[in-house]
Amino acid sequence: MSGLAPDFGRELLDCAVAGGEADEHPLRHVADLAARSARRRPWPHWAPRDVVDAFIARGITEPWTHQVTAADLAHSGRHVVLSTGTASGKSLAYQLPILTALADDPRARALYLSPTKALGHDQLRAAQSLTDAVERLSSVAPCPYDGDSTTDARQFARERSRWLFSNPDMIHFSMLRNHARWAVFLRNLRFIVVDECHYYRGIFGSNVAMVLRRLIRLCARYSADGSEPTVIFASATTAQPAETASELLGHTVAEVTEDGSPHGGRTVALWEPALRTDLVGENGAPVRRTAGAEAARVMADLMVEGARTLTFVRSRRGAELTALGARARLESVAPDLTDQVASYRAGYLSEERRALEAALADGTLRGLATTNALELGVDIAGLDAVVLAGFPGTVASFWQQAGRAGRRGQSALIVMIARDDPLDTYLVHHPAALLDKPIERVVIDPANPYVLGPQLLCAATELPLTEAEVRTWNAEEVAAALVDDGLLRKRPSGYFPSPGVDPHAAVDIRGSSGGQIAILEADTGRMLGTTGAGQAPSTVHPGAVYLHRGETYLVDSLDFEDGIAFVHPEDPGYNTSAREVTDIIVTGPGERSSHGDVTIGLVPVSVSHTVTSYLRRRLNGEVIDCVELDMPTHTLDTMAVMCTITPEALQRNGIDPLRFPGSLHAAEHASIGLLPLVASCDRGDIGGVSTAVGPEDGLPTIFVYDGYPGGAGFADRGFRQIVTWWSATADAIEACECPNGCPSCVQSPKCGNGNDPLDKAGAVTVLRLVLSELDRRRT
Repeated sequence: MSGLAPDFGRELLDCAVAGGEADEHPLRHVADLAARSARRRPWPHWAPRDVVDAFIARGITEPWTHQVTAADLAHSGRHVVLSTGTASGKSLAYQLPILTALADDPRARALYLSPTKALGHDQLRAAQSLTDAVERLSSVAPCPYDGDSTTDARQFARERSRWLFSNPDMIHFSMLRNHARWAVFLRNLRFIVVDECHYYRGIFGSNVAMVLRRLIRLCARYSADGSEPTVIFASATTAQPAETASELLGHTVAEVTEDGSPHGGRTVALWEPALRTDLVGENGAPVRRTAGAEAARVMADLMVEGARTLTFVRSRRGAELTALGARARLESVAPDLTDQVASYRAGYLSEERRALEAALADGTLRGLATTNALELGVDIAGLDAVVLAGFPGTVASFWQQAGRAGRRGQSALIVMIARDDPLDTYLVHHPAALLDKPIERVVIDPANPYVLGPQLLCAATELPLTEAEVRTWNAEEVAAALVDDGLLRKRPSGYFPSPGVDPHAAVDIRGSSGGQIAILEADTGRMLGTTGAGQAPSTVHPGAVYLHRGETYLVDSLDFEDGIAFVHPEDPGYNTSAREVTDIIVTGPGERSSHGDVTIGLVPVSVSHTVTSYLRRRLNGEVIDCVELDMPTHTLDTMAVMCTITPEALQRNGIDPLRFPGSLHAAEHASIGLLPLVASCDRGDIGGVSTAVGPEDGLPTIFVYDGYPGGAGFADRGFRQIVTWWSATADAIEACECPNGCPSCVQSPKCGNGNDPLDKAGAVTVLRLVLSELDRRRT
């Protein structure tokens, strides 16, 4: 973290701080990251001259060291993962061997996969430029194959294109499901690129791992000699990238991690909004200025200074509100810039997304508030600053978002503004945990039976499964269960699907349950966007306020059967937030360990939750009222970390029985917030329940569970690192300056009990008690 201060970044930071109130002191830590020089290598000997010339014509006179190392491995047929920083030119590492193969063999095919459409289209444009520059590659015809493609475009992709740009969803739903129509493509597929592979975690990553296995086995089936394509993974910097890529692919993968690319100096500022003096929150808790409001002000002030700025927020709604806030600020300080700020998020129609990407790239927009939809790979050059309205959930994502600034080597500013969240509080007060911390290991669990069962059924439908394949995938028990359920038939030659089975449409590889809800304007029928059916009860319930492109709508109705929510334009002057009730039971022994008065475990649980009401809040945060709702109950069978504590231990440590519920509740909230510190998850991936009279022998209990059927591996990681996890949780609560608990430490915006009761001091005592028992029993 040493080196000369990048003056430009410091100057921008000074302007951002000066725009606030004089008595506020939001900076908690500032680090100046030194610039890094480039290290280069000659073009590899195997690369054709005309292909090399195409890169040189684009200004790449000589590649960086990591690009050549990874390209050499791929060209030799080795599966490889390239894990280096943002803007390190990972694309060239796979473009070079792919273009070489396509030039040398007119039958060769290549497939590029990305987790987002924006990234895929950006890489497609680069591929089209390269193939246009090489005469003998004119027939390659790189083209998209995604949900936005027309029927004619899909047919052209299948019949004519030699380099497809797609995503795992389309491979699952279309290519593998109709593999006989893709026989020529699969037979000649030489390379598969899995871009931004660190994004594939949890349930999504586990499903993608099985999609890749299914794809590889079909390639081998159609190949004349049973050969398989070479897979090239590109990733942000993560821990153990080879192990992660190997888990995704099911084969050994070599890794390249030494980054030879240059980057300019960067100033990183950790920022905590001031407490407001004009407002109190739930139960009298102090309220900070929101990260979104602070980010909107900072973005606007940076735009006034001439800085092209990208602001990342954690939600679609947040992107809309942040853009509106920046525009309001600009109307008072620089009215001529108000049209140069916009919002960008998933759920927009494809033509809207493309227009915004182009406007940011050509400088028409100077400020853009976005969800993580623009985190991955889109080559947006010349940005001067990145503002993060809250920690994005993982250290890998933090550096990925931060890397959007200074992408052409210039110095830049990165500002992370803490949300009202225990993890954000911890990080701004413990900067080494963010800036010096090893990047998290990506968590996937392809063996999750809720993932493996449907994927196994899809595989068998595509091509009967052999006993050897089932053993290789560790799927013997799951296959037997599918046979028992009548979905598979076991024969001496393997496993075959039962007649009439068509499982592909029922599998959503991104993990959302129940499909999508279309959000339609009632009067016109215009489609505004979509949301997952699992999120719909809390986001588009009747009476909810819905934002789209800066316009405010009220939800009239929500129909799960038809998958439609109707809305009408109206600005009621308030926001809404759903409240839900959660119950939990333990369904099996799991893995447990006793430590005196404390028992911790990783156990299977059944969680039921029901959205029961919603709060209406004025724009200043004041609660207007609570409106009852009648929503269906949702039940989730998953895995949880469980901690039980004897009442006697709590009382010995100064917590009387009347304080049990509040102390456990506050510790549960804060520990949910800090789990992403040790597991590559978002807070939204997990949930929790606490009770003074738990389901295990009536003992006081805290549960933190995975928010996906069968679990996603997050609770498992927390259970195995509970000392690190709960130590940081206690530290975060103690670091918060509020007296009795607030959203920055123990309050939760999704609490079904309205954050009542909560006992901040009791939460620290509970956590320290557990840690003391664990430490005492180990020693």
